[in-house]
Amino acid sequence: MAGGPKQSHSHVHSLFVHTDSHVHRLRPECKVAAAILFVLVVVSTPREAFWAYGAYATVLAGVARQARVPATLLLRRLTIELPFVAFAFFLPIVGQGERVEVLGLSLSVAGLWGAWNILVKGTLGVATTVILAASTPIPQLLQGLDRLRVPRAFTSVAGFMVRYLDVITEEMRRMKIARLSRGYDPRWIWQAKALASSMGALFIRAYERGERVHLAMVSRGYSGTMPVVAQFSGGTEASARQWVTALSFPALAAVIAVTAWVTQP
Repeated sequence: MAGGPKQSHSHVHSLFVHTDSHVHRLRPECKVAAAILFVLVVVSTPREAFWAYGAYATVLAGVARQARVPATLLLRRLTIELPFVAFAFFLPIVGQGERVEVLGLSLSVAGLWGAWNILVKGTLGVATTVILAASTPIPQLLQGLDRLRVPRAFTSVAGFMVRYLDVITEEMRRMKIARLSRGYDPRWIWQAKALASSMGALFIRAYERGERVHLAMVSRGYSGTMPVVAQFSGGTEASARQWVTALSFPALAAVIAVTAWVTQP
């Protein structure tokens, strides 16, 4: 009792919401499988079925409420898809084929459909991953992937990436402070050379640090499996009730998708 819960938060990430909910208590492999299946169902839904995407959003909102994920956090994390949103807005302008007039602009019909397809499916997919990350610490996510028979090489690399992301971020912060202390703060496009040089130096430092960390781990008996992941993998298996609870989420989405295809004109 003393070691279990505390160790599960040894590498808790900034997306995780510290609360107790039914979603938080589900086994990680159940949540990962449910999230993947839900995204696959959303992607397979016809883009013309507007009502179906509204239903998906309602289902996601219900799951977020059950997981006690604040709406402000969810909306703030959705900003990660802004580059894709910018790309989607260009599709109606550069698209080919039939065109329509919208607010005085000649827009491609195919481009409009493509932009809608990217926006709605991308937003629902990102929202799903945000809710998953908010209700599952990183070690448990890796455990869930491991239980779902994801190759160990992938989970090991993902674990290292998450663990050392803070290290790289701190290194970037120190390099920025060093530039500022020398009176140089590149902001304009013609000063991109300095930023590129900084990124190159950061890559070299990260690579060298990675080599040193790997040698240190090998000298201490590292054999390809992180101790935290191995510890979690020894836990109890997910019960049938937990699987049914988790899979009811993509099952409901599947019903919506099938109905959307059947009712397509």
